[in-house]
Parts: sequence; C-alpha cells; structure tokens
Amino acid sequence: MTPNEYFTQLNADYLGLAEPKEDLFWTTFMGTSEAHDARAEAEKAYNSFISNPARIRQLKEQIAAAEDAPEDNETLLHGLRGWLHFFQVNAIESEAARAMEADIIQDDSDLFEKRKELTLYYTNEAGERVEASTLVLSTNLLSSDDEQVRKSSLQGLLDLERWVVENGYIDMIKRRNAFARAQGYRNFFDYKVNKEERMSPEQLFEIIDEFEQLTRGAQQAGWEKLVEKHGEKALEAHNLKYYTSGDVAQKMDPYLPFSLSLQRWVESFGRMAVKFRDASLTLDLLDRKGKYENGFMHAPRVAWNKPEGWSPAQINFTSNANPDQVGSGYDGLNTLFHEGGHAVHFANITQNAPCFSQEFPPTAMSYAETQSMFFDSLLGDADWLSLYARNRDGEALPAELIKLQIDRQQPFSAYWERGIAIVPYFEWELYSLPEDSLTPDCLIALARKWEKKIFGLDCAPRPLLAIPHLLDKDSACSYQGYLLANMAVYQTRAWFQREFGYITDNPEVGPLLAQHYWEPGNSVSHNDTLVSLTGEGFSGRYLAEHCNRSVEQAWEEAQAAMSSAAQRSQPQVQPLDASIKVVHGEEVLANNTESDAKMFADFSSWIDRQYH
Repeated sequence: MTPNEYFTQLNADYLGLAEPKEDLFWTTFMGTSEAHDARAEAEKAYNSFISNPARIRQLKEQIAAAEDAPEDNETLLHGLRGWLHFFQVNAIESEAARAMEADIIQDDSDLFEKRKELTLYYTNEAGERVEASTLVLSTNLLSSDDEQVRKSSLQGLLDLERWVVENGYIDMIKRRNAFARAQGYRNFFDYKVNKEERMSPEQLFEIIDEFEQLTRGAQQAGWEKLVEKHGEKALEAHNLKYYTSGDVAQKMDPYLPFSLSLQRWVESFGRMAVKFRDASLTLDLLDRKGKYENGFMHAPRVAWNKPEGWSPAQINFTSNANPDQVGSGYDGLNTLFHEGGHAVHFANITQNAPCFSQEFPPTAMSYAETQSMFFDSLLGDADWLSLYARNRDGEALPAELIKLQIDRQQPFSAYWERGIAIVPYFEWELYSLPEDSLTPDCLIALARKWEKKIFGLDCAPRPLLAIPHLLDKDSACSYQGYLLANMAVYQTRAWFQREFGYITDNPEVGPLLAQHYWEPGNSVSHNDTLVSLTGEGFSGRYLAEHCNRSVEQAWEEAQAAMSSAAQRSQPQVQPLDASIKVVHGEEVLANNTESDAKMFADFSSWIDRQYH
C-alpha cells in the first residue's frame, strides 16, 4: 500500500467509527433514544481503533516512504504526521490497559443510565415538593427571593453528591487509576494532564498555585464587603449566589428574554464576521426530563479538506433552558455564545485529515475552551449589553443596571475563577488517595475540605461532587482546562483592546481568530496559537488583573466602552454561512432554510406560546 493509499484508507476508517459513535452520543444524551448499549459498543470500537499501538509503527513506515519519494509530498506528510501525533497521544501499548478501557467506558454508560432515573427536588414558596433538574436548582440559588426555596435547592445538590458517591463513582475512580497505572502513570489525573495539556501535574499546579495566591486577597475582600452589607448569613452556601448577584439577575432579566436569545447570538456573531464555512448546526436548547443536564457541543461530521474539496462540519449543541425561570435568558445566551464558540472553531479547521479536527486529545481542552470562553466573555461587557440587551418593548438596558452589575459582581470575580481552580485541586488529591480511603464519607469530607481551603466556606453553593464533569471519563480530570483557557481568553481580549480598542461588533474578530486560532486545528500547540495572534506566549497575568480590579476601575472601563460603542456605527450583520435548525427533542421549532428572520420569528413565537 502506498503512503497516499494508506492515508486515504486511514481517514475513511476513522470516520466510519467516529460518526456513528457521535450520532449515538447525541440521541442518547438528548433522551430521544435508549440505545445505551449500542452507544457503549460504538465507544468501545472507536477507542479500540484510536488506542491501537500498531498504527504508530505503520505511520512511521509510511512517513519514511513518503519522505523518500521523488514527488513533492508535503501535504501528504502533513496529514500522516498529524495521524502519527494522534496515535502517539491515544495509543495504549499495554494489553492490560486496553482490556481495562472497555470497563471504564461501560462504567460511564452504566452511571449515565442510572443517573437518568434519579429525581431531585426542592420546596417551592407554597411548601410543595417540586421535581427539578440541577439547572433549576442552581438557578433557584441565584435568583429566588425565598430562602426556603434556596435552602431546599442546595439540599437537592447535596443529595446528588451523596447519590454519586454511593452509586458507582468510587469503583470508577479505582478502575480509572488502574487503567492509568497500567500505562506507567501515577493515577488517572496524572494520565489526563499529561495527555491533554502536555504537562505534568506539578507543572500545572505551578500555574494554578500562582493564580490562587494572586487572587486570594481579592476574594477575601469580596467576602468582607458582602458580610458588611448583608451579614454573615450571606456566606452560607444557600445564600451566596443570591447575595452576590441574585438581585441583578432579576432586574436584568426583562432585558434578556430567552425568546430573543437566538437572534442576538446570530446578529452579534454576524457583526464580528464570524463564519461557519457551510456547516450544519442543530441546537437543542430546552430542558426536559431524560436529557443530559449540562450544555455541550459535538461534531458528528468534522470539517476538513478532502482531496476532492471542502467537507463542512455537522455540529450539534445543547443547553437546558427553562424560559419561564428568572435568569433563563442570560443562561440561554451564555450557551449560544459558549457552545457556538466551540462550533465555529470546529467548523473552521481547514487541515487535510479529520485527526486535526476532533474534540479530544491531541486537541487540548484549554485550547478548545479558549474559543468558547472568548465569546461568552462578551456577555459581561458593558458595550455588548448597551447594544444588545433590550426588553420586549425595545427599551435598552439602563446604564445604572450595568453599574449595579459591576458593583455586585466585580468583588467576586476572583471567587468565580477560583471556583474553576478548586476542581483540579480536589481531583488531584482524590485520585492520589489510597484505595482503602475511598469511602462515601471520605469523598464528601474531601470536597468540604477543599471548599474551605479555596473559598473559606463550609460548603460551596455548587458542591464539588455535583459537578457533572467529574463523572464522565472524557471530562474527568480535565476541568483545569477551563482556567487555562480563561487565562488565554483575557490575554486575547487584551490584544484586541490594544489593537482596535473594542471587541463587540468588531468585524476583524472573526477573520483573525479563524486565521490564528481555528484553521490550524491541533496541528499546532495552544501556546503557538497565542504567539501567532498576540505575539507572546501563554500568560495568566491578564486574568489575574481582571479579577483584581476595583469596582471603580471596572466602572470607568465600562463607561469608556459604552461611550465608544455609542459613537461607532454598527456594522451590517454578515451571514454566518450556516444551516441552522433549532429542535426540542425530535420536534423542529425553527430553521433558517427560508431566512434568518423567519427562524427568529418562529423560535420566538414558539417560546412565547409555550412559556408565556
């Protein structure tokens, strides 16, 4: 087989396994199919393929043959080297570990199926016990005026924690550790950090420790301000989210109706000249029983340049919005910007093999999350809010509410970022524990220990073991990627501010991100993309500076941004170059087959009919 024939067959074999797996992932996680066994089998087949160490030897032989050929093979070599890197990251040389991998995949499937049967509750204002998803419980903690609602919502999350540690999570930890040790790693956390971020846990914690130290004082100052205003009760877990932002969420809610979120996302991305390169997008945005309780994006058909021409992506993403609940409009926008940021990244990878375009290693989580978190960061910007936040009568969000948001939220910026840092601290110790220490009570005590150490609180409003990322093998021990990504986001934002003075509605944003961050895919490192755009390597100081600003500094920056936005003429909305379909399970709510305007109208009217 020639190198070109081998390369062509490898691309086809990979897609033949990846695409069915991703289709089953979507239908089972959306609750439209009960094919959990088929999904687990598809996952096993896919993982068996990508973990095959024989591919490394084969690829080295094919690369050598292509290098010795008289013709110019640089494009082919680029693809073959990409696959070599892919298999070097994913291949499992240990036979014992390969056997164990099937068990940890089955663990995920079994726990997911059991979790779907668990019902959580809170007590409403009338004293009635109400069934709720984790999103509803979390939103109650943010925006409910009734302390009993908040207290019972926290208890619902603590009940979930207890369920997790008593229903298979401990065995999952043991099997994941055994799998990692069979490959020469100390534990599963060590394995994941080395594979995903190309660093050791010690190197990772050098970065996180520095950030923790730089932001500790700002968090403590925020707590002192909160206690001064509301008393010690404000630091109780069921009250903290409410007293840090609850009244702001309520007051801003009319200006961010969920029914208009789709339009605002499309128009905001369109004015930044963001393009999806003919991708097909399916969006499932509403909460329902049996659906996975966390937003995500995945691409059943990846974008890449086939020999015969461009192959656009097919992308799905989801959220769990409850449009009749306070705060749902902002949450919906956050999902559209965050998951839409992932989507546009993966729709723009222009390399010549699908190995460069998939979401998992060698694609670093921090690199992938930089793209999504860059876009969702805009939703807190004063100029974005001044241009896009409107109530149903078209009235703009008052500037005093933007000031109130800054007054309420800036003192807690450090706390929210530290809320990401706590997860790797917890998981590193958890996966390092001796097996005989792994008991339900030990795990819950460990969670409370780290919440006390990082936050100074007896319990966090988002209890650690209620975070869904910890349960799935692909997202477990990966949460540090969000913090590393946000560091890169604020480095990127600082560069755009220096170069252009603004980000919102800046038509330079889409093309520059496509060129420097998206098109290479995982053919370059995260650090290389930052150097390409900003001229400097990875730095966490921009995020720390953002967290450590005073309220007065943040408000001055906000006023300047709003003034600048008012003086600029708003650019035209450019087409996203995407086919968009909004669904609720198997029901199609809206699409842009005819026009974006009709899609907006159909979506808005469906939401209003159902929820208002």
